Parts: sequence; C-alpha cells; structure tokens
Amino acid sequence: MSQPKVWFITGAGRGVGFEILKAVLETGDKVVATVRSHAQALADKLGNPEQLEVVVLDVTDDQQAVLAAKQAEKKFGKIDVLVNNAGYGLLSAVEEATAEEVRRNFETNVFGTLNVTRAILPYMRGRRSGHIINISSVGGLSGYMGWGVYGSTKFAIEGLTESLAMELAPLGIHVTVVAPGFFRTEFLDASSLTRSDNIIPDYEETVGKMRKFATQVNKRQPGDPVKLAKAFIQLANSENPPVHLPLGNDSLQRYREKTSNFEKDIEAWYEVITGTDHDDVSFKE
Repeated sequence: MSQPKVWFITGAGRGVGFEILKAVLETGDKVVATVRSHAQALADKLGNPEQLEVVVLDVTDDQQAVLAAKQAEKKFGKIDVLVNNAGYGLLSAVEEATAEEVRRNFETNVFGTLNVTRAILPYMRGRRSGHIINISSVGGLSGYMGWGVYGSTKFAIEGLTESLAMELAPLGIHVTVVAPGFFRTEFLDASSLTRSDNIIPDYEETVGKMRKFATQVNKRQPGDPVKLAKAFIQLANSENPPVHLPLGNDSLQRYREKTSNFEKDIEAWYEVITGTDHDDVSFKE
C-alpha cells in the first residue's frame, strides 16, 4: 500500500477549502489545514482526527507562512500536496474599486498564494516531488463585468502557475491551476464577498445588473462542491496531472466561447497581426 499523502490546504475553514479538507480526510491522507482564526473550532468540528493539524495562518503574512510550513514538516515529516485556496471575491466596476480595495484583494489572492508557495517549495525541491494546486476561477479564464479586479487576481494565478509548471517540471514537481465555475458555496455571501461601497450610476446597466444577479444566484449555483472536492482527490493522485483544469460545465463553456471569439479576432485582423515583424524575419506557422 502507498503511504498516505500529506496535504497543506489554505483557507480550509469553509467553502471549497472545507469540502476538500473533508474529502482528503476520508481517504486517510493527512492534512495541515490553515484558517485565519479559531483553529481548535475547526478541529472540533471534524472530530479531532489524528491525521489533521489545524494551523492559524494569514496568508498575507510571509513570516507566518514560513512558520506554518515548518510546523507542517515537523508534524508529518513532509508536504506532498499544496492547495492554495485562500482568497475572496470583490464585486465592483473597475473604476468603482478604491486603491485600498484593489490592494487588499491582490494581497490575499495573489501575494498570499506566492507567500505560501515560497514557504513550501524548498521542502518539495529538497525531495524532488510534490504537487502545487492553485485555485483560480472561471473569472481567471475570461472577464466578467463587475469582476474585473477579482478576475485580474485570478488571471495572475493562471500566469504564475504556467511559469511555475515549466520551472518545476525538471525537479519532479507538478503544478496545476484549477478554474472552478460557479459552485454552491459561501463565495457570494456577505461573509466572503466584498462589494465596493462606491457605486457609479453610469454602470447600472452592467455592473448594477451583476450585483442583482449575484444576490439572486447565491446558493443556487450549478456546481456541486462535494463533487469538486472529489475531483481534487483524483487530480492529486494522477501520475500526469494537467497544468490547467477547468471544473464545471459553465467554466468549460465560458473558456470555449472566449477562444472562439479570440480566433475570430485573429482572422479579422490577421494581416495586421502578422505584418509587424522586421522584413528580414521569416516565420513559419
């Protein structure tokens, strides 16, 4: 029998992170689960299993991330799978979002992911093994009105993951970015979603409609988070995991619509696109 894996899951107190945590524990694997506060409350909620270690971590604090990684190594002796899940949404027109709102969103969603990844990678590199799973969003594959800032944080995660995958492949470390569609979690609740207080009337027909839609669709999203968690188990046990994994029919459809429209733009502007090289450059498609 193979040895149990050790997972490190950020933002594990609720939502997708909590569902992944439960699914992993059911497999018998070990988990270091991070929360921003009330670590014992999460452990108690799950019955205090021996294979669970709950750690308080604010991912925006790079030193806390280093200490959390050390604690995980001390407790279980290794980290096989890192799930960078901690993050939150910002619903706002791009112009409406204040500099501070934008900064906070990037601090958690992007810099937080970088902090935890940098803290754990030295251990994975030392063992020449591991799997980093970064959670993006359908909003990281294609833009949505009202989600420009949040989506841009997830676009950043997509790009970081692609580069990491190339850099770490020779070291035996896999990297995957998962782009879930709309799943029925607390993501659209007031406890998880930030809405800009600054509302500009000119955006009522676009972002205003999205605000109303977000309220109406809350807890009615098509995605099943339990099934999503099972997909993560399958992903972590794959010998050849993908770099990109959209989850949900809505995420897949949105991506295909984007690439189809992109191809149309290329066709319409082909001569302009291909006419910008120096005359002494020969390029074959």
